[in-house]
Amino acid sequence: MASSRSFGFGIVGLGVIADFHARAIQDMRGGHLACLFSNSGGSNAKALARRCGVELYAGDYDAFLQHPDLDVVVIATPSGVHLEPVVAAAKAGKHVVCEKPLEITLERCSQMIRACKRAGVQLGGIFQSRTGAAVQAIKRALDAGRFGKLTVCNAIIPWHRTQAYYDSGAWRGTWELDGGGALMNQSIHTIDLLQWLAGPIRSVHALAGNLAHKRIDVEDTAVAVVRYKSGALGTIIGSTAVWPGWPNEIHIVGTGGSACLRGGELVHWDFVDKKSTDARIHRTLGPQSQKTSRWGAGSPTSIGTEGHQWQFENFVRHLRGKAPLLVDGVEARKSVEIILGIYASALSGETVNLPLKRTPERHAFGK
Repeated sequence: MASSRSFGFGIVGLGVIADFHARAIQDMRGGHLACLFSNSGGSNAKALARRCGVELYAGDYDAFLQHPDLDVVVIATPSGVHLEPVVAAAKAGKHVVCEKPLEITLERCSQMIRACKRAGVQLGGIFQSRTGAAVQAIKRALDAGRFGKLTVCNAIIPWHRTQAYYDSGAWRGTWELDGGGALMNQSIHTIDLLQWLAGPIRSVHALAGNLAHKRIDVEDTAVAVVRYKSGALGTIIGSTAVWPGWPNEIHIVGTGGSACLRGGELVHWDFVDKKSTDARIHRTLGPQSQKTSRWGAGSPTSIGTEGHQWQFENFVRHLRGKAPLLVDGVEARKSVEIILGIYASALSGETVNLPLKRTPERHAFGK
């Protein structure tokens, strides 16, 4: 493929998140939306195809994969059915970008990674929170050693989802298709940021339960104590039972400095060794740097498309050999393993060491 060629993207699974993907692809540089796929071809799928002005394939995935302008398949199906369309796309020679979580078991994640590697195609994961300017500033400071030895690193996700949200789809709140609750579906973005910034986690000890919702088998609240391989300690608190939903937080603290990220804004940025750029960073990335909350605290649709667009553009630049891939399959698997470790600890009452040897057995948290 010529380096200047626009890559054709096709979306598989046309639920709520597909609209965000479609808008991001239509706005991106280096790519365009070529086609859509839906198992049912229902009214929502047809409406999205009309709005985007592209062909909709209903029920015939092989025909979708044979679209002459299709280069990259974007997976937006329910979490527990990512594997099969990814493997088929890889066998057809298509690159793949997959929504979070990569899959809901370690074994299925690994099968996806192996299938794409075998076929010689790229596999990328969607974790658009990594693209935020404040997150990037923290990452650069960590890489430069400004935080010194890390001591306390926390993730707090005090979000809210209504009972209607869980009732809106038969797959929501199930182990089989959702893969978990507040952690696997909502908190995973912030957990990914935590491990990306603070480094690998050695062990977790957790409590979890379904405290506020009906007709779901998974947790709506979980609390874990974390020990990192670096020796640092921390907590992960994730919930969809906090009304009306507050912005998520990341705390990165070390012997040389500290930073607090709240809803994508830097609310704390301080270091023992000051730099001339610190005041500007705090001013431009601090409170009120975002006009509206776009982090999904109270609703899954209260997000923007900028992060998705950045990731799609990064994926194309990587295909052209011009940039490293921000989130590949191996990276996307890491947050899934941490969450499965938290579930294992909460269900067993024991401390769980990482990495896991296999996906632990899961059963209902209650209600």
